[in-house]
Amino acid sequence: MAPGAAKAGSHPQPSGLSFPAASYKTLRGAETLTLALKATECLDRRGAFLHWWDPAARRLRLIAASGLAAESAEAWADLSDEQDVAPIRAMRRGHYAWVAGDSLGMGAAGTAAVPLPGADGPVGVLSVITAGPGEPEEAQRSFLRSVAGWAAARLEDLPSTPPVRRSVAGSERTVQMGKLTSALAEAVTSREVVQAVAAHVLPPFGADGLIVWVFESGRQHVVDSAGYTQEFLSLLDGLAVTDYPVAADVFGTCAPRFIESAAEYRRRYPTLKPIPAASQKNAWAFLPMIASGNAIGMCLVSFTRQRSFTDEERTLLTALSGLVGQSLARARLYDVEHARAQELQRGLLPRTLPRLPAACAAARYLPAGLGEQVGGDWYDVIPLSADRVAMVIGDVMGHGTPEAATMGQLRTAVRTLADLDIPPAELLSRLNDLVSDLSEDCYATCLYAVFDPITRMCSFSLAGHPPPVVVHPDGTVHRPAPTADPPLGAAEPPFETHQILLPEESLLVLYTDGLVESATRFIDQGLARLQQVLAQHAVPTFTASDEDDDVRRLTDLCDTVVSALLPDHARTNDDAALLIAHTRAIHAGDVASWILPEDPRAAKQAREHVRNQLAAWELDELAITTELLVSELVGNVIRHAKGPIRLRLLRSRSLTCEVYDGSLSTPASATPPTPTRAAAACNSSPPSPNAGAPATTTTANASGPNKTSRTAPHDGTRTQSPDRMQRRPSPNRSRGWSPSAHSASRSPSPPRTAARTASSPWDAIDVLFLGAPPCGRPHRPPTAWPSRPPNADSPSTWAGSTPAAGSASRRPSAAPPATAPASPSDPTPTSPASWPG
Repeated sequence: MAPGAAKAGSHPQPSGLSFPAASYKTLRGAETLTLALKATECLDRRGAFLHWWDPAARRLRLIAASGLAAESAEAWADLSDEQDVAPIRAMRRGHYAWVAGDSLGMGAAGTAAVPLPGADGPVGVLSVITAGPGEPEEAQRSFLRSVAGWAAARLEDLPSTPPVRRSVAGSERTVQMGKLTSALAEAVTSREVVQAVAAHVLPPFGADGLIVWVFESGRQHVVDSAGYTQEFLSLLDGLAVTDYPVAADVFGTCAPRFIESAAEYRRRYPTLKPIPAASQKNAWAFLPMIASGNAIGMCLVSFTRQRSFTDEERTLLTALSGLVGQSLARARLYDVEHARAQELQRGLLPRTLPRLPAACAAARYLPAGLGEQVGGDWYDVIPLSADRVAMVIGDVMGHGTPEAATMGQLRTAVRTLADLDIPPAELLSRLNDLVSDLSEDCYATCLYAVFDPITRMCSFSLAGHPPPVVVHPDGTVHRPAPTADPPLGAAEPPFETHQILLPEESLLVLYTDGLVESATRFIDQGLARLQQVLAQHAVPTFTASDEDDDVRRLTDLCDTVVSALLPDHARTNDDAALLIAHTRAIHAGDVASWILPEDPRAAKQAREHVRNQLAAWELDELAITTELLVSELVGNVIRHAKGPIRLRLLRSRSLTCEVYDGSLSTPASATPPTPTRAAAACNSSPPSPNAGAPATTTTANASGPNKTSRTAPHDGTRTQSPDRMQRRPSPNRSRGWSPSAHSASRSPSPPRTAARTASSPWDAIDVLFLGAPPCGRPHRPPTAWPSRPPNADSPSTWAGSTPAAGSASRRPSAAPPATAPASPSDPTPTSPASWPG
């Protein structure tokens, strides 16, 4: 038979197709379209596609395509009669049309189109993207017309509209299923899997409802949904599978259930009669999600109108549910790992930041956009003595759980070293030793800063870390440019300490490089953007009405900075941390300081200074307790240290008493001595690593009116156990004040002070051993303790009752402790008669 010819009484058969007429007469619409496109392969073409004319919308709808990528097919999916393209030209003219050009970038010469003839005019268009060169020859055009006529006649033999609709729907589903496969491959979380199903499964089938459940421990839990109210979902979420018969059927048989009307639903599941009305749906497809041979959940596709499901639709939906099940199983594994990583990160970072008199702060941490979403960036705010505050931020190089574990070690080490009140440079030197011992390939950057609210001086050291940014109250942004030392693990001490004077009410901004640097942005550009955002949005932070408002505004500022530098759509390959602190100064009127003589008269003068100053501050109710503490501290300095001696009182949320001396040893705290451990408690402290370190300071605190007294922050100071303390009614308690004793430490910075609430002046006394006295021999407690406070006017008597070397404070005991034997590790003790007091 000649190409393009047809038998009498049959439809024309395109050349290049060889099959009996009896066969093609029984073809379905979709198969006809497939064969028509297949026939065009004998031409030199890049792709081919068929459109069907929608007269109501006056548009050409794509119903089949071959040889085109999904993106290319999308460009031809819907053509209006106003577009100047080959298919529209052919449809409008009713004959062959040609448009030259490679509109899709496929290396094509152009597009040739011929109409699909119908009884009342063209019903569609067959188009071919030619490879060229030039326009198709007449023989090729004639072949296209034959194929188009064959396809049109075959489609018109079927009932007019339904086959076309089924063909169009089938083509759309094919395109959508390809998109669904791509979307599921990109989905990472369970929620993203459900969103992909809602976007690519519901439209092709005309569905408008979706629920995805997972089965866990015999119960069904909603992962996500579309087209349902939260009230309805709450009825089904968490139900036992056996209490929901549809789920039980699907779970037990691993087979789908198709329900085509509400009446059928109520008939098959009479116990669930209220469900159709509550859901406002009238047709349902309950599909099992299978992974590794087990039903891990169920996918419900529902329709507002009742409908019947063809065999093709049932097969396709069932196949899709298996694809969704595999993707959901993978996504749930990620969800579990992600939840664990987040819990680890939350456990290693501060859950809340302390609100301190010198500063309140807010912070944000964002893990890298890819991977485990857990990393090595950290931040912390640490209260120090004398209302000072330490702020630290760091970045362990790398991402993942090992780096997060290393970060946790470093954060713990920083808090421990901060308790020693050592300068920032010395702290980083010790931290560098720790990092070097962890691993040869372990490196970290760190910024450690200490802010003193009395001097408004911020001292900081850098180890390979970006410097802080300071925002002044007028909105001026200042970025110091100190020389940064190498990262921890790669550096050699000493580190350098830098100092900046902060104006009152300044913002101190600490950050990691992940916030300002990325693959598409240099760090200088990121820093400039950070300063710009701070200059535009930081000023409202300075007008906070109270502390809660201050924290809220700092939190909002953190969110603004993160949103500006790391938009939601931008994924970063590095973790990012941000810490913004609002610093406050202690005014000169809340600080009092005196130089004391280096003789027993110092105790009396100290008591007089305290008494007068507390009267001026209207804190007379604390006078007795504070005088007692100061006398003890000054007496210890006179007997066991060397000058110069300085006394300082600080008034903020609590009353802080500080006594400075010239000792170079670091005080060591201990619990009060007992007859069995007195020798061990009187330990000797190693000499300070700073030979020229300033005086040792000893501090004691008493809480202020209607304030909570400071309890031992983090320095490990141990107080007396409850069985050793005699509580007495306190005359101060009724007025809302309770004194507290504090530990000692070495300067240059004032020490960390640990407080304990006490009910009376005597209960506020704890024993603290500061190490060996200048003579080098340990001091034992006296053989008798005073039964009452010493004479306030007798400094020698007070000093002579010191229980141990460098004792910060003490309390009376019901029974005098026996003299403890010397420990084998102790230096040779002197006789009790030669001890002081």
